[in-house]
Amino acid sequence: METGAAVPREASLIVNTHSRKGRRMFREAKALLAAAGVELIHAIAVRNPADLNAEVGALISSGAKMVIVGGGDGSVSGSVDSFIGKDCVFALLPLGTANSFARTLGIPLDLPGAVDVIANGRRARIDLGAINNDYFANVAAIGLPSLVGSTIPDGLKRVLGRLGYIVWGLWSVLRFRPFEVILTYKDGRSQRFRALELRIANGSYLGGTEVAEEAEVDSGEIIVQIVTGNGWPALAWHWLTTSLKLPARRRTAETIRGRFIRIETVPSLPISIDGEVTARTPVDASVARAVLELVVPR
Repeated sequence: METGAAVPREASLIVNTHSRKGRRMFREAKALLAAAGVELIHAIAVRNPADLNAEVGALISSGAKMVIVGGGDGSVSGSVDSFIGKDCVFALLPLGTANSFARTLGIPLDLPGAVDVIANGRRARIDLGAINNDYFANVAAIGLPSLVGSTIPDGLKRVLGRLGYIVWGLWSVLRFRPFEVILTYKDGRSQRFRALELRIANGSYLGGTEVAEEAEVDSGEIIVQIVTGNGWPALAWHWLTTSLKLPARRRTAETIRGRFIRIETVPSLPISIDGEVTARTPVDASVARAVLELVVPR
């Protein structure tokens, strides 16, 4: 949803140097942004991810016209709340492991390409998903992704990147069990499913793989996608067919659209929200229409 306004030529940069690429990319990002004609009013390296949200909020409160956030999907998800209702443009440097939100938006994953989008892109307004009124940018997941996200060793993720998630996922599948899902809609109707995985999607990518092709960040709807089956072989088949974009992938998942859906599971399970495990079922999932203004490719 294009706004028509020009992208600001001055900005504040904040980089999560705990992210996989953040530490070594901070200086290069400053140089590339300056060379592209983006004047940096502030440039902050945050070593403790827990401080990122407060620092972003402080920059917005100081009157920044645009804040460039460098980090992974967790950094994005944690910081977007600060932009809601504020006259400040969000811009992204994808410096994480999977960079799913950048993939959803079509932002290049290399630093020069991402900087080019900030310097020469356009402003747009997009939707955000919400879990119990806590905003997120891309995809929340229940099942194997939350198990992997809550247990993967930080060193494995840092050294191997996306491959580390795959290796740990193969190990974690041995402890994985199916679960029951109850969805309740705004009109009071409910449905039950036996699930292997559940995704709450505002965007289309999870772990760097396109899993919810139907999801669009300006649709005004949230997508709930349920992977069905009886055990880990069915889940492995779903991921294989999804990764290869085989027609069979459409027979392995149920897709529900809506603006509000209550989600319960038996047993209660953790939820990975943009790669960070920060909630637990039951939850209310909803969409916040056109609440984030950001820079996207032309």
